Amino acid sequence: MNAPDVADRRALGRTDLEVTPVSIGTASWGPSSPDHGVVVTEDEALAAAARVMDGPFNVLDTSNNYGGGESERRIGRAIAARGGLPQGFVLQTKVDRDPATGTFDADRVRRSFEESLDRLGLDRVPSLLLHDPEHLGFAEAARPRGPLDALVSLRDEGLTDVIGVGGGPASMLLEFVRTDLLDVVLTHNRFTLVDRTADALITEAHQRGMGVLNGAVFAGGVLATHPRTSSLYGYAAGDPRLLGTIDAMGRACAEAGVPIAAAALQWSLRDERITSTVCGVGSAAQVDEIAALAAVPIPADLWNLLDDLAPRPDLWRND
Repeated sequence: MNAPDVADRRALGRTDLEVTPVSIGTASWGPSSPDHGVVVTEDEALAAAARVMDGPFNVLDTSNNYGGGESERRIGRAIAARGGLPQGFVLQTKVDRDPATGTFDADRVRRSFEESLDRLGLDRVPSLLLHDPEHLGFAEAARPRGPLDALVSLRDEGLTDVIGVGGGPASMLLEFVRTDLLDVVLTHNRFTLVDRTADALITEAHQRGMGVLNGAVFAGGVLATHPRTSSLYGYAAGDPRLLGTIDAMGRACAEAGVPIAAAALQWSLRDERITSTVCGVGSAAQVDEIAALAAVPIPADLWNLLDDLAPRPDLWRND
């Protein structure tokens, strides 16, 4: 299967929202971003947000805790400069635990959402996710009158069209999927050229009619360049065997005249179970670069070779 046109629209799970195959992420849009090793200035963030809202993508993903709230504040400035969100544009944010106390109960879900609305200058958002519930655990998140119930209530009150969960461990996210209360699941760093940890999660969510968002396909940047410029995989030290596989894939891509970043992105885009692939950017130029990478022709022989080079399961995260 070839990668889809980035301007296509597809239903976000069972909901009426339609999204492009690529979503733009803003996790690094703060005064500093140690995990990402970059600094995105306010001017760069405003220009990137404006570029996204001009198209061809129609999804901008943020969170209450990105940049200590700066990501949302900057997006709010970009929205205000346009006089509102474009028609059909999907802004997605996430509720987060209290940054000072770590509290993540139902009241905190409400407060987090109110903080986000204030920064964004909006009275509702199209899509709202429970963020990183691994800090809480499924049982606590799903207890009666707990965080998950609070999220459902926000949708029932008309304050968002779509609710979901986004986090790390795939086995925990699968527990949320099986509640059948949510519309969307967002996995990150667990479904890339070199890791298939989230495969079962993606399959089950898709079979249940949920929207599936796949984030961090460049694994923090290690799958974005050849020769690679980092020894980190997903913001932590990479296993030398995994890094060796990435180097071999990079060489194969280079010999085929294909940037490894194009293969990393299109590997996710060509999977029919995945509704949208979330790519973090730090500038307007990088928004355009993502569109260009999605359009790079990749021969079938290279896909076959990359499949042959893929690491065995014991090198995946397997969480």
